[in-house]
Amino acid sequence: VQLQASGGGLVHPGGSLRLSCATSGTIFSINAMGWFRQAPGKEREFVAAMSRAGSTTRYSDSVKGRFTISRDNAKNTVYLQMNSLEPEDTAVYYCAARSNPLVYSAENMYNYWGQGTQVTVSS
Repeated sequence: VQLQASGGGLVHPGGSLRLSCATSGTIFSINAMGWFRQAPGKEREFVAAMSRAGSTTRYSDSVKGRFTISRDNAKNTVYLQMNSLEPEDTAVYYCAARSNPLVYSAENMYNYWGQGTQVTVSS
């Protein structure tokens, strides 16, 4: 399984970005998918996750109400719509997938990882 994240960039505070994560390879082994991020000098942290059917979602408190995770299984792609971005959202964002359908926030529960895409929020 390969994950390819894209959509990062430089945005002003209050702006929006949409990240995409395209999957390829053994697609049938992918169930829940999620997004994590790592800011400079900090550990990687959970952002959002969604079950394969989309019936279950989970968000970190820091992004709840501003970010929305979604997925298009026909396109084997998961998205992260990020609104009202703040400088504190600056980080490398990683998409991740797991074979199990349960949605977790712990990164060690994910089997597959993408390469990351940089998001910078600055005026």
